[in-house]
Amino acid sequence: MKSWLTRNTYTVVALIFALILGAVLSSSTFAQTVDVQAKPLTDTDIQLLRQDLQAKKNQIISNTMRFTDAETASFSPIYKEYAAAQHAIADKRLALLTDYARSFDKMDDATASALTQRFFAIEDETQTLRKEYFPRFAKALGAKRAAQFYQVDNRLTLMTNLQLAADIPLIP
Repeated sequence: MKSWLTRNTYTVVALIFALILGAVLSSSTFAQTVDVQAKPLTDTDIQLLRQDLQAKKNQIISNTMRFTDAETASFSPIYKEYAAAQHAIADKRLALLTDYARSFDKMDDATASALTQRFFAIEDETQTLRKEYFPRFAKALGAKRAAQFYQVDNRLTLMTNLQLAADIPLIP
């Protein structure tokens, strides 16, 4: 069961930050394993992964939405703020997953309850962010195009969450 902590580290980190993503891995807890142990992820490694994944997310959104020049001009500054807020939430998810991994083998009811309450708070914060930004996106793009953006954003989140769910074991 502990193998989930070491396998596919870069994939898990990448998926988490695509959420923006995304989740919770610390450089001291997770390392990539092939035949030998790779060096642990550093804060710089994580930052570079985050930048690369944000660029890929931006590309997916842009390719899917097919913004006009006017839409790009009005959407981009709002989205930049939204993505920064998503990153702050992703940092909380990362801390939660790190704490989950550290507690995995010695999980008790109190720890499980505390982790679950943190999970609920993070989910609430994610929904609050979406609700807060919708009027701004609707003003910039129109309600229909803003809803379309939220569909794309939600699909990216769902894909990330599905991958995380597949890679993170249930509490023993």
